[in-house]
Amino acid sequence: MKVLIVDMTHGGVKIASEFSKLGEYDVYALDIYKTLNEEQKEHLKKNKIKLVEEEFLQDNNDLKVVAPVHCLLDHPIDMTHHEAVAFLMEKKLKLPVIEVTGVKGKTSVIHMLKEIFREFRPLILSSLGVEVLDNHEWKLLKQDISITPASMIIAWELGQEYQPRIFIAETSLGGTGLARVGVITNIAEDYIIASGTIKASQAKAQIFKNKLIACNYSSFHEFYQEYEDKINTFGLTEEANVNATQILYGLQETVFKVDVHGLKTITGETVEEQFKIITFAPAHHHLENVLSAICASLTCGIPSNTIKKGLMNFKGIKGRTSLRYKGKSCIIEEINPGINVTAVKRALNMIEDLPRSAVVFGGKYGVTCEEIEEKSVSEVLDGLDENIELILTDQLGRKIKEKLKRSQAYREDYVQAVEYAIEKQYHNILLIYRSNYPDLSLR
Repeated sequence: MKVLIVDMTHGGVKIASEFSKLGEYDVYALDIYKTLNEEQKEHLKKNKIKLVEEEFLQDNNDLKVVAPVHCLLDHPIDMTHHEAVAFLMEKKLKLPVIEVTGVKGKTSVIHMLKEIFREFRPLILSSLGVEVLDNHEWKLLKQDISITPASMIIAWELGQEYQPRIFIAETSLGGTGLARVGVITNIAEDYIIASGTIKASQAKAQIFKNKLIACNYSSFHEFYQEYEDKINTFGLTEEANVNATQILYGLQETVFKVDVHGLKTITGETVEEQFKIITFAPAHHHLENVLSAICASLTCGIPSNTIKKGLMNFKGIKGRTSLRYKGKSCIIEEINPGINVTAVKRALNMIEDLPRSAVVFGGKYGVTCEEIEEKSVSEVLDGLDENIELILTDQLGRKIKEKLKRSQAYREDYVQAVEYAIEKQYHNILLIYRSNYPDLSLR
């Protein structure tokens, strides 16, 4: 049978290579975005995978087409990349899988689950890399990796020798169906993909191929009510299966009571419980992420005491909201390639009521496919209390500076911007910086 793998940019090379190993397919590859380098082309050739152009689709009626959910073709798609990964991996994976998707908070939720499931020696795939627990220490197996579904294959190949007992994976635009439990952190923004033909909420619905789903209550109510029978909800509402009450926010730790009712587990039990959590969750959106991890863990049948211990060990992730101190200043870092208007609003909420505060804002363009909407961000920053000093930096800060009405300072480099805020003796400095954290070599 002929199989055509479309899109070499988003994991297609790996998927094509895996199909070629099966021996029952003639495998073809379509580099629709023209991103293949010579080494990759040689790799495909070595594996007897033939590179073709789009015309190949018209000349072959007996073709099985594998393409990403966001790919536009004038030809029916037989299998998405997510489905292809499930097809290629379902017989190889003999351990439980959790898949996490959503618009915001995916990486944070993954790393909370990493602490909760520590005793299971988890294999972790996130936008920060592939990790595994080796002799009670976290070992980074690969740093630069995407969260396209094909990366699940790469992570498994790297991690299986360590004999993990669970695989926890961050996946973009939905799930593969390999998981017992899937997670939708939120649909904070229902952005358009596939040249405006579908929305993120539709693509992420692939997560419902999994057995049970922990889903943000608002997202369930707005987009996914048809899947009610396989959903446990979480959120800051009494209607959610997992809710938080008696919340005491703090920069270093937040304390709250978890109220669980009517939650379904993968073993068919129903959970009704209340317990106290102490963890790092300095703002509303962080707490939503914590509830996501709690809901997913309970759905897997993990007892509340294990969840408590794991979340007490969670101290944030470098860049995805973390704290560091210099002298008398607390620097709250929000360093993320996916920073957009929603993320900026959420971050600013953390310091609105803190004394002697400053905001450092800026970053790079071109770190993700989706660029930041400058006009909307300018409006948000213009609404910032004048008692909070605004310091702009780098490419993004330079562009935003032209659109702002309020007072601000500018420093070319983010390190200089933070140092400027420290010199002015600000107690709380919020750094909102659009970049990949590993790209910041000056720490």
